[in-house]
Amino acid sequence: MKNKIIAANWKMNKDRDEAIDFIFKVNEKVKSVKNQAFIFAPSIFLRDLIKRVNSHIKIGAQNMYHEEKGAYTGEISYKMLKSYNIFHVLIGHSERRNIFNETDADVNKKILAAISQEIKPIVCVGESLEERKKNLTNKFISEQIEKALLDVSVDKVEEIIFAYEPLWAIGTGVTASHEEANNTIKMIRNKIRELYNDKVSENINILYGGSVNNKNIDNLLTTSDIDGVLVGGASLDPENFIEMVKREYKKRH
Repeated sequence: MKNKIIAANWKMNKDRDEAIDFIFKVNEKVKSVKNQAFIFAPSIFLRDLIKRVNSHIKIGAQNMYHEEKGAYTGEISYKMLKSYNIFHVLIGHSERRNIFNETDADVNKKILAAISQEIKPIVCVGESLEERKKNLTNKFISEQIEKALLDVSVDKVEEIIFAYEPLWAIGTGVTASHEEANNTIKMIRNKIRELYNDKVSENINILYGGSVNNKNIDNLLTTSDIDGVLVGGASLDPENFIEMVKREYKKRH
């Protein structure tokens, strides 16, 4: 059974002192756990965190531009991330798509740039409430995946982690039931099987995100196909994060 991935997305939260204090509080307490811990922090904190974090916590960026350098004010490149020993990045989060108008083509360019430079992306996909009400969830997400994986070779695709984040559940306090989340993630896995093969489909990690907290995480992570969670607000508290990372999650039979 795969070890679970517990990934914290801090979004635009914390100041420098709060970020460093968080790392000091969690460093030793999640040492030697089986689950994989990730923290996706604002880029301005990455240097401070990577210098202080122990090896069992992976620090990642929340976004990345697809070009190495150039006249792109306000963006950060894969070259900049690598210079700080950052090798994980969120790509295509719904807030990047909806607020900053990133397209599926933008997501694909970033994925290709990241995997070409040995940076491993967590790629977010998910449907709106309107699409869900029209029973278009599977169609919409399937198209997102096809466009995201355009020109991604079979020898590189397993470096990608997918995160299913229904837009109607992000920051709303409403979570997809564990059955709904698992069924959608199973569909994503089947889509990857269709595009590649059985081995890739079985090995690739697919997470769930959307108002995940300590009360619903057990139900989500004891399903058949959910390999981990991408946690927003609930991950900002160090004790919550520690509890989620340290738990053992055993599949229901």
